[in-house]
Parts: sequence; structure tokens; C-alpha cells
Amino acid sequence: MPAFNPLVEKLEPPPVPSVAAWGRAYDGSKGPLIDLSQAVPGYPAHPEMLKLLGEAASSTAFTGYGPIEGETELRRAYAEHLSEIYGASLGVENIHITSGCNQAFVCAAMTVAGPGNTVLMTEPFYFNHETTLAMMGINTAFVACAAENGFLPDLVGLEAAITADVRALALVSPNNPTGAIYPPSLLEAVFKLCRSKGIWLILDETYRDFMPQAGAAPHALFGLDGWQETLISLYSFSKSFCIPGHRLGAITAGAEAVEQIAKIMDNLQICAPRAAQAAVARALPLLADWREQNRQEIGRRADALKAVMRAVNGWKLDAIGAYFAFVRHPFPGRSSAEVAEKLAKQAGITCIPGAYFGAGQEDYLRFAFANADVPTIRLLEERLQNFSLS
Repeated sequence: MPAFNPLVEKLEPPPVPSVAAWGRAYDGSKGPLIDLSQAVPGYPAHPEMLKLLGEAASSTAFTGYGPIEGETELRRAYAEHLSEIYGASLGVENIHITSGCNQAFVCAAMTVAGPGNTVLMTEPFYFNHETTLAMMGINTAFVACAAENGFLPDLVGLEAAITADVRALALVSPNNPTGAIYPPSLLEAVFKLCRSKGIWLILDETYRDFMPQAGAAPHALFGLDGWQETLISLYSFSKSFCIPGHRLGAITAGAEAVEQIAKIMDNLQICAPRAAQAAVARALPLLADWREQNRQEIGRRADALKAVMRAVNGWKLDAIGAYFAFVRHPFPGRSSAEVAEKLAKQAGITCIPGAYFGAGQEDYLRFAFANADVPTIRLLEERLQNFSLS
């Protein structure tokens, strides 16, 4: 047999399917399976969203290739949406539509770094970002984020880690896996550090629609001088519109960066799914109130999980926000994979082991609490309290 690409062959299999397999081995003795593993909306898409998708998918207008950068209607609607959120002036030329946010990260990373370059990441990290860079031959370096600092990066540590080979810093806020939300002041300081060092800041904002406060801008970076030469922002329509299967994401960047990204996108996919683009362009203003109701619902789910974690002995909630909680399990010295596997098989709770998010995370589990409604989250209290590895 011919050899495989060694950069791909050395990667571990995708983690989510292995966790799902643990859940399928659960016998149901504690009640229905509680799935806190993959980050998917725990409620269905709005009927109007489904109607718009159906209309667009059945139209011959969207069966051919579309513009590489995305449908003009969606790019314009999204630019207007962003301008309102951030109080900035953003236009069509700043937007590139992709097939999901993972693809947006691929495009952003390839735009600014190549084999042998380094992208700096925080740790714990989102595993798909790390494996994406690894399979492209891009090196990674890490800055540890401590629980006692809310899993936020330290500016001194970041600056020390920016060596000559670093081309970009990749951040996720609200964070995956910890849920930590980076304050606007910290993001501005990080941006200015990147600008002074001449490196890119790739900011994944997939979960920004689920911030605790309504109407609060996540940051003011788009209003800073020269943002186009430093910032590349990523986003996903999947969570807000409950359409992850339609694979739709977006990149916001300077016009010159968008031109470079289009070269990559043309070779990856040519264009993102067109019917979904047409539907979301119309849904952005139409479903604003519904999306706000969902933001409030996710907040209630977060509050329910906080109450559960206060009530159970030994388990500790070290960070929570948007979709995720980073939970310290009460079994020091035992691997996070062992705890997660037995939690799935014995207690009917699926979650992601902390070790999947980097070194030094064996004491943690990631709970994607947005997947479950409040009554389901409350069921965790008894199951966690009675859970044992013995």
C-alpha cells in the first residue's frame, strides 16, 4: 500500500464519534441519556428558517456556482448586522462566506501562515484548530491559561511566546472548551500587542450570540486604526440559526485579506452552500427577536448548571459561558478519558474529556450545556452526586 500523508496519519481520530460510542453503550438504567458532548443547539430551527431554506433549496436560482466570496445579499446583510453590533463601519468587501466556521479557520490560517510557520494558541485549545494547523504543516505554540485567572490569557505570557516564527495568534471568545468570555479591554490589549509585533490576530467568535448581556458589543476592535492589517474575525451561523448541517460560516477581515482568502476558497469549495446563504440573508433581520429569546434561554441553562454544580460534592465549575462549562472532576490522578467514558456508560452523561483540549487538562471535562434544556440539566445533580469510578 502507498504511504499516507504523514501529517494526517499522525492525527488522532476525531474525538466526538468516540464519545458518542460511549453513550451508545449506556444501558438506560439512570434515565434518558444526557448529551453534553458536541456543541449543537438544543432546540430546533425556527419554522420560518426552515421555510426559507426549503424555498431556496427548491429554486433553480441557487443550483449553479455562486460568487466565491459569498452571495452579495448575505454579505451585505451580514456587514450591516456586524456594523450594528460593533458600532463600526463594515462593508461587503470585508465579508467572505464559508462552509462553516471550521472552514473559515482553515482559510484564515492558510492566508497568514504556511508550512514551518507558527500559530500561537491558548491552552486549553479547541482541538479542531490544533489539528487543522498540524495537517497543514504549520507549527503550534501554546500559552497556558490558568483556572485561577478564569482561563484568560496573560499578556506577559503572550508577549513572551511571540517569537520570530509566529505569524498569528488564534483566540476563541466565548471560549471553546472553557466558556471563558474575554473582556473587551483584554481583547483590545491583545490586538494592540499583535499589531505591535506585526502578527495577525485570528479571533473565532462562533458563540458571540450567547453573551450574558444583551446588546453589549463583544469588543471594539473594528473601530481601531489599522484593524484591517491585524484582525481576522470568524463566525458561524450554525448555532444562532440552529442549522449546523447546512454548514455556513463567515470571515470578517480587511479587503486585501478577503482577496487572499478567495484564492483558497476557490480551491477548497468554490463557494459556500448557496441556498443556505439566501435563506440566512433573509432570516438575519427577520428572526432577530427569536435569536434574542434563544440567548436568554441559554442563559437560563447556564444558571441551572451553576445551581447543580453548587449542590454536588467534589465537582467544581471552574469556568462557564455561552455554550460550555469546564468542570473539574473529583477524581485526581485519574484520566479525563476514563472519567468521561465511565460517566457515559454508567451514568448516562456524555461529555468531552479535558485531555482532548491539551496537556494538563486531565482533571477536566467539557460540558456543552446548551445542548440540554433546564429540566434535563437538573437531572445531572443526582447522577453526578451518586457517580463513582469504583
